[in-house]
Parts: sequence; C-alpha cells; structure tokens
Amino acid sequence: MTTTPPEGATRRVRAALMHKVCGDEEMFALGASVARVVEMASSDDQGTHDLAYYVVSDVALTQRILRLSNTVQYRTASGTPVTTISRAISLLGFDNVKATALAMLLVDALDSGDHAGSVRVELEAALCASLVGREMARHSFYQGAEEAAICALFKNLGPLLVASHEHDRYREISALIAAGKHTAGQASQLILGCSYDALSEAVLAEWKIPDVIVRAQASLPPTAVRVAANRGEWMRQVASFGLDIARLMARSHEPADTLEARNLLQRYGQALELDKERMDALFAAVQEGMSALLQSMNMEPAPKTEPENASGLPNVLLLATLDAGEEDQDGTHPSGKPKNARELLLAGVQDVTQLRASGQGKVNDVILAVLETLYGALGFRFACVCLKDARAGQYRARVSLGEEGKRLQAGFAFSAAPGRDLFHLAMENDADLMISDAGSPKIRDLLPAWHKELLPDAKSFIVLPLVVGKAQLGLFYADRTNTAPEGVPPDETSLIKALKGQVLAALAP
Repeated sequence: MTTTPPEGATRRVRAALMHKVCGDEEMFALGASVARVVEMASSDDQGTHDLAYYVVSDVALTQRILRLSNTVQYRTASGTPVTTISRAISLLGFDNVKATALAMLLVDALDSGDHAGSVRVELEAALCASLVGREMARHSFYQGAEEAAICALFKNLGPLLVASHEHDRYREISALIAAGKHTAGQASQLILGCSYDALSEAVLAEWKIPDVIVRAQASLPPTAVRVAANRGEWMRQVASFGLDIARLMARSHEPADTLEARNLLQRYGQALELDKERMDALFAAVQEGMSALLQSMNMEPAPKTEPENASGLPNVLLLATLDAGEEDQDGTHPSGKPKNARELLLAGVQDVTQLRASGQGKVNDVILAVLETLYGALGFRFACVCLKDARAGQYRARVSLGEEGKRLQAGFAFSAAPGRDLFHLAMENDADLMISDAGSPKIRDLLPAWHKELLPDAKSFIVLPLVVGKAQLGLFYADRTNTAPEGVPPDETSLIKALKGQVLAALAP
C-alpha cells in the first residue's frame, strides 16, 4: 500500500491547496479581515478606536466579545454588566480583544461544512494555543509580548486549512502521525509537499501579515529549547509551546499529571522560565480561559479524542482511501492498470451521464455501465456489484465481469449484520478504498474469512461503498492478482467518485 506520494503528486497537492486557500473568494475575505485586525496598533487611542469600530460593525462579533466580558472569569467586582465594546476593551485589554476577534474570524470562516468535526478539533487547538501565548506574555519582559497570543493562534493555521479544504489529505496525514513513525511535520511534508508550519507561513505571507508573526510559525528543532536571543525567537518558542500544550489538553482530562507534560517541561522549561508550579498554574489558567471563550461563542468543548480516530476507520484504512499516484503515461503498470486510465474513466463518465440523461437507462443498465468502465479503465481481473438482500440478511454479488465471473459471483456474499472487517468498515464510514497490497499484515487482519477463501490470489483491490443517507445499499468490488503501488491520482479519484455518484443518483428513491 502506497504511503508516500511521488514528488510530482505532492507538488500538485501543495499548489492546488495554496490556490484554494488563497484564491478562494471567502478565504481572500478572511485574509483581508485578519490583516486589518493584525495591523491595528495598541500604542495609542486611535488603535483602540479602530478596534472598537471594527468589532461594533460586526453584530455577531460584538455579541461574542460582550458575552466573554460578562463571563465569570472577567466579570467586574461590582457585578455591573459590560454593555459596550469600549468597556470590554478596557476590561479585557486591547490585545486580548484583538486576539479574540482574530480567533472568532477563524471560527466563523471555517467551523462549518462536511468536515466540521475535524475542523472543530483544529479550531479548538488554535484557540487554546492562543490562550497559552497570552498567559506566557503576562510574565515576559519583552515589549509587545502580547503579540505572542496571535503568533500562537496562527501556529495551527496549516492543519486548520487542510482539515477544512483538503479533508482527505488531512486524514492521510493524521493516519501517518497516529502510526507513530512520523511527526506532524514529516507526515504533512510527505502528503502535501510542505510541512504544516511551512503552509502556515506561506498563507500568512500571502495575507500580508507582519514578518515577525510569519517567522514565528517556523518549526523548532526537536531538542531542548535554548533561551531566546530576541523577541522574535521567543515568540516562535511560545507559539510552538502553545500548540504542544493545546494538543495535550485536547487528549487528557488531567494534562498536568501526564508524562507528556513532564517532557514538555523538560524541553521548554529553561527557555521559557517554567517550573512544575508555573506549568500547573498555566494549565489551570488556560482551561479557565477556554471555558470562558467557548461559552462566549456558544460552543461545547470537543470530546477528548484524537481527530484521526473520529472517523471510526483503522489507521491502515485511512491510508488506503483513494489518494495520490503517478502521472499518466502510455502502456500499463505492472499491476495491469492502464496508464491512460484517466482518459478511459472520463469516456466512461460521459457514456454513463448520457445514458441517464436520455431517460432510457434503467438502474441495472447504469450499474452495468459503471462496472464495465471500472473493470476496463483500471485493469481489474474480476469486478462485481454487491447489493443488500434484506430478506436473506446478506450482501450478495448481483452482476460481475472478468475471469471465472460466474463462480466468483456465486461465492461473493456476506452477512448484513454489523462487523469490523474491511467491507463493513468501508460501508459504515462510506470510505472509498484502494488496497494496493492486500498481503500486508494489517490489511490481512481486516479481511474476512470468506474473502480469503474465495479470492486468495487477490493482491490489490478497490471497494466503493454505495450509501444513500444512512442506508448501506452495497458496494462495488474489483481486484487484480498483482499489487498496485502506483495508487490512484486525484484526477482519477474524482472520475471514480463521479461514476459512483451516477449509481447513487439512480438508486436514490
């Protein structure tokens, strides 16, 4: 199974991602708003006036800042409600309101869509890191140390944008990290062609954010951190520390008592003048701040789980979702897959689209046309569509193509009862899978006995679940007798999904 996309593929992913996050109209607007807030200076009354005017011009932002000002953490001793933004800035502090406004801009722009769960986890990490930066600034002798909260907020911008705009890539990166052999920087470099930190730097630079904030996103060496020589280096250390603390707090109910907390203290303690007592106080203050911030935005805290486990798929299957492969060429790959698969898939999509548009194609005709396209365009030896038989309580192959098609079709059946094998997991998670090497131990552990017995020579295969709403109708299956390390590039993936979409549309009531 391919885990490292070729260099050409990573270049395409990186370029497409930068175009999407910087060229998209909504992201352009977000960048302009972020830049405007960042440039507001705290050194004079004009800066305070500009910030107050900016907040007041956004009704939702005004309400959130006022709610934050009236939470238990910030409520005045007199108990008098805070009803104006000017008073909120006076109570919370200019830099606190500025950082909070930036955080809320990110929430409004990104906390939605099909991948809200993953985006939410990354948003909370950014908010939490920002609060760590704020707490560190309180004890710093550097002038303008409060800017560390903004540096820390943007430290998680890379994962946040990838989770929002390229969720399949986000899942692949998360799976590599979960496997324990790659850091977040290494995993994102493999999949995207650049690290998360480098992506954050590039986007902030595109948004015309000041250099000191952009440079603070750069990765630190994995060794113990030395005392900073200047304010810029200190903010880079705080940004990195803030995100590390945020990740720990997202995983643990008692983060201060973990081995990871002790390791972070050992790594950052000398540079940031931290000891166990100060670390414990930091955890407490940040937790209180997070509660107030989430309350002000009417957000419930995310559960203490890792984002890569949220899908319910084992990590090995997260890596097997259709992803990047090689460039198209003439001839065939050793697996038997044609190198002009894209052109063949495109022709199939056009044929199936015309078939449905004509009104002449029945559901069975559409299914057969898609099956023929997958079988020929991707060079499979056996392909079938497997549909649910409610009476028999089984999924059973109804149509098949290829070598020994009739014999294999007769044996291709399995229970409709929930299970934890590869086929049930694919349908439960509606995950399109390309298994490049079915002989790998982790994949074999997920293969049901009936598949091993019926198709012992299947070395690579594809599974495309047919799920409408929450109804699991069945799946497309196709295999080869050779491994397929070439993978499936993004353009082919889109066409395969388009073919499946035609079938789902035909099956929908």
